[in-house]
Amino acid sequence: MSETILFILAGFGAGIMNAIAGGGTFLTFPALVFAGIPPVAANATSAVAVFPGYLSAAMGFGDDIRALPRSSLMKACIAGLAGGLVGGLLLLVSSNDVFSAIVPFLLFVATLAFAFQKQISAALARSSWQMTPWGVPGIFLVSLYGGYFNGGLGIVLLALFALWGWDNLNAMNGLKNALSFVISAISVATFAVAGIVSWPAALIMGASAIAGGFAGARIAKILPVALVRLVIILIGLIMSVIFFARLFT
Repeated sequence: MSETILFILAGFGAGIMNAIAGGGTFLTFPALVFAGIPPVAANATSAVAVFPGYLSAAMGFGDDIRALPRSSLMKACIAGLAGGLVGGLLLLVSSNDVFSAIVPFLLFVATLAFAFQKQISAALARSSWQMTPWGVPGIFLVSLYGGYFNGGLGIVLLALFALWGWDNLNAMNGLKNALSFVISAISVATFAVAGIVSWPAALIMGASAIAGGFAGARIAKILPVALVRLVIILIGLIMSVIFFARLFT
C-alpha cells in the first residue's frame, strides 16, 4: 500500500512537472529504485510511466499546437520517432555508465541555453550562422537523447526551441509535450518488446501522470510567463546539480 501511494504521488507530480517544464522522471525514477526495481528496468519503467502524461499535457496545449505549421509539425514528429527509436535501442545494448557521465553536462548546457536565449539569439543574428527553426538534425539528436534517457527531455527541447529564436512559451510548451509524447511512444514500445518494464508500477504511475499532465497544462497557462521561465530554469539547474552529485559520489 505504501508503494502504491508513493507511485501515485510520484506519477502525479511528474505529470505536472513535465507539462510545465520537464524533469518528471526525477520523481518517478527514484521512486522506482526506492521500491527495489533495478536501475535499468526502473529507467524503462519510468519512461513508460510518464508517457501518458505527455499526451494529456499536449491536449491541454491543443490550441497552441494546432496553430503550428502542420507540415513542419509532421516533419518534427517523424524526426522524433526516428531519434526515439535509435535512443531506445541504444539503451538496450549499452551501459548507462558512460551516458550518465554526459547527462549532467547536457542538462546544464541546455538550461543555460534556455536562460540566456535572448542573448544567444541576438548573437546568432549578428553572426553568419543561425539555427534554422524545425531543423531535423537538432530534433533528431534531442529525440535520441530522450529515447535513451528521458530525464530532462523537456528542458533540452525548450532549449532547442529557444535557439530557434522562439519566445512564445505556450507554443514552446505545446510542441515540447507533443514531441515528448512521440519520442516516448517509440522508446516505450522498444522497452515493452524487450520485456524490461515493471508493468504494475508503470500502470499506477501512468494513470496518475495523466491527471498531473492536465493539471500542469492549466497551471502553466495561469502562471505569469516570467514565473514559468524561472521555474523551468530552476528545475534545470536542480537536475544538473543532482546528476553532477551522482557522477562524483
